[in-house]
Amino acid sequence: MGKAPRVLVAVLVSLNCVLVVDAGGGEAAGQRRLKVSDNRRFLVYEDGTPFFYLGDTAWELFHRLNREEADRYLENRAKKGFTVIQAVALAELDGINTPNAYGHRPLIGNDPTKPDVKDGARNDYWDHVDYIVDKANALGLFIGFLPTWGDKWNKKWGVGGCSFSPQTAEVYGQWLGRRYKDKAIIWILGGDRPVETDEHREIIRAMAAGLTRGDGGAHLKTFHPVGGEGSSTWFHQEAWLDFNMRQNGHGLEFTGRYDRTRADYDRVPVKPVLDGEPIYEDHPISFDAKKSGYSVAADVRRPLYWDLFSGACGHTYGHHSVWQMYDPRRAPAVNQPLLPWFEALDQPGAAQMQHAKNLLLSRPFLSRIPDDSVVATDRVPSNVPGAGRYRFVATRDASGSYAMIYVPVGRAFRVRMDKIQGPTVKAWWFNPRTGEAVALGEFSNTGERRFTPPDPGELLDWVLVLDDASQRFPPPGTVPGQPSSSSAPTK
Repeated sequence: MGKAPRVLVAVLVSLNCVLVVDAGGGEAAGQRRLKVSDNRRFLVYEDGTPFFYLGDTAWELFHRLNREEADRYLENRAKKGFTVIQAVALAELDGINTPNAYGHRPLIGNDPTKPDVKDGARNDYWDHVDYIVDKANALGLFIGFLPTWGDKWNKKWGVGGCSFSPQTAEVYGQWLGRRYKDKAIIWILGGDRPVETDEHREIIRAMAAGLTRGDGGAHLKTFHPVGGEGSSTWFHQEAWLDFNMRQNGHGLEFTGRYDRTRADYDRVPVKPVLDGEPIYEDHPISFDAKKSGYSVAADVRRPLYWDLFSGACGHTYGHHSVWQMYDPRRAPAVNQPLLPWFEALDQPGAAQMQHAKNLLLSRPFLSRIPDDSVVATDRVPSNVPGAGRYRFVATRDASGSYAMIYVPVGRAFRVRMDKIQGPTVKAWWFNPRTGEAVALGEFSNTGERRFTPPDPGELLDWVLVLDDASQRFPPPGTVPGQPSSSSAPTK
């Protein structure tokens, strides 16, 4: 017999320790918590160990998949090195009126102060959410947990009668915070809608306050914005916003889109930043497939390195079929996905994301800064460092122990060697498609040096890694406890 419906009330809870996970995914790490690093640029565990946010957008995960399907999805993502799964409690695709796989809806009467909770372990919508959160945590994955999609708090986009006020947002937030206070959660407010009124601001602030009251402040918080914007547009100065999230969106050009990650990196006060929604794999480019077709793996790799080398603390991947868990047997389908979600899981871009994570974790991570001046400007700057989808970007250790240059095309370029410390520089080519590193040899650290990528193909990108040879770093992409993927020097 179910419990009688009740309106939730605000209750202050004590600070609790939260189960968080290993930065590599796939193995639970006990009672550990996340925080912002001392230099305010990165996410770390309480002991200061770097945490690399490698996310996947699974917005409809709670709403559309059954338990067996969720297991399949989560196990696939854990094996591919993801660390965060972004999913929505009150989902976009009629998530409050269309039941989940077991016939359950999240709210009583579409009232956000009345979650539909019944006795028993598998009897309501939230039991299913619990199952998925617990499964993800057991696999070493955080849930980037969106309390609601933005159409529920921006009334212009309202759906099915569910509409938040500041009061109901705080009550709902507190209930969620209390329910998941001991889980591996990162709270992501917002949900792809603009903040257009003072009431919208107050709803988000109230929900953030409710989450903090519910979980005692145990989890980091950010905000998922509308396309082309970042959380910084509305909330950068607010204390509850632990790090900035951008939605640089579904186009291919660096300028005017992915260069905005660096703009958020440079904001004061300093906060970590990452791209929570770049272009998805197999997505209509700029939402216009008739004009530009669909994206491919190379198109999702470029924003990965553009964002990271521009100062991002992590990155999010997405696939156009996976975010909506598209299945031809189930409606609706948004923007003509090309294949079912369970086939899309193994598209090449998804497996290639972990190579960037391993590359950056194989060198000092918390001292890394963006620095495009490592790349010497060509006589024709639109050639190198380039523009559009052929932009070169660079990152380095603040003390000069290493530098990395992302090379999106097979085009020769010059490097300012004085950006690396030490009399001798060891050079490597790192392959973003395979994670393999090839040693080029050692060079005297003087002046500028010209490098030519191993392959001239336009869609065959590379990363040039330059190390202070005296540091004796392992091959790029080699993380402690993992096998090396390096080759002997090339002639």
